[in-house]
Amino acid sequence: MHRPRKWPTLSITSVVATIVAAGSLFLAACGGGPAAPASGASATGASGAPAAAKNVTLRLGYFPNMTHAQPQVGLVRGTFAEELGSNVKIETKTFNAGPSAIEALFAGAIDATYIGPNPAITGYVQSQGKDLRIIAGATSAGALLVVGGKSGIDKPADFANKKIATPQLGNTQDVALRAWLAKNGLKDKEHGGNVQVIPTANADALSLISRGQLDGAWVPEPWATRIVQEAGGKILLDERDLWPNGDFVTTHLIVRTKFMQENPEVVEKLLRAHVKTTQWINDNPDEAKKVVNESIKKISGAALPDAVINAAWRNQKITFDPIASSLRKSADDAFALGYLGDKKPDLANIYALDPLNKVLKELNLKPVSQ
Repeated sequence: MHRPRKWPTLSITSVVATIVAAGSLFLAACGGGPAAPASGASATGASGAPAAAKNVTLRLGYFPNMTHAQPQVGLVRGTFAEELGSNVKIETKTFNAGPSAIEALFAGAIDATYIGPNPAITGYVQSQGKDLRIIAGATSAGALLVVGGKSGIDKPADFANKKIATPQLGNTQDVALRAWLAKNGLKDKEHGGNVQVIPTANADALSLISRGQLDGAWVPEPWATRIVQEAGGKILLDERDLWPNGDFVTTHLIVRTKFMQENPEVVEKLLRAHVKTTQWINDNPDEAKKVVNESIKKISGAALPDAVINAAWRNQKITFDPIASSLRKSADDAFALGYLGDKKPDLANIYALDPLNKVLKELNLKPVSQ
């Protein structure tokens, strides 16, 4: 029988406590005269003159790490400003893990966010399928299981009685680790086993593995590479090896359902900026790495060494494809672990990909599916 995981009560207080504000990026003044109408929209007033576009604030969340490259590159290069237009003001907020971003979305503190699949699944289930939709992919891969050089771990059986970190309870890597343990005949202590899974901030996991106080971690990049290069760790498993063609969703873009319903043209413009930024990153990887690293430095106070970002970048793929099949597998794993209640969730409406496919068609790109 599945044991539902109890999640923290969502409140404005908890949201404020967990959100790290990255500041507000003012892309244009909100007041003033008439603005250009949204593409394809009819915008004339009663007199026949062009009507002013509605001023909108888009509050966008993301994490200051490599698997959230599009918002960092798109904001710095001005692609988001250009595509969204002068009537849209962007306010950005950064997070350290997905559950915190979901809390903010539920509280109305953000309208859209880049996030991992499992927090999105959990949020969708918690809101009974009402409050969020996945509108695009962002990153595939870029998550690895690394162990300390002195941990004595060389194979799955060696994980018995070990301490392994994940970024946060119920996040994407947390579910991946616990599912992998189960597949290899092991269980975490919460499910009657002898492997201690410890939700730990990525920076703390690096420090604890370096001191021998943790035996390993399942983490996103660049933390896996940092553990290898700075803490003497080794890669035990690249998660790409578990998926067909090595493709699985690590980050995608979600939006608050109400915001999408009230501002469909803004969502479409956001997606156009997202796709164009994805193309630019893939066409200019060396320059993209520099932009992302400068963004990380600005937000966290320290840039990544070139050796880290160069090695870590090779372990991920920037994409707008949501890789929906991998999300459904992640949902099955989360349900088996008891994170999603006693009834298997219906994810039939978790995706809203029509706006993305409209943008892809305009740009002569292949559509994506769910």
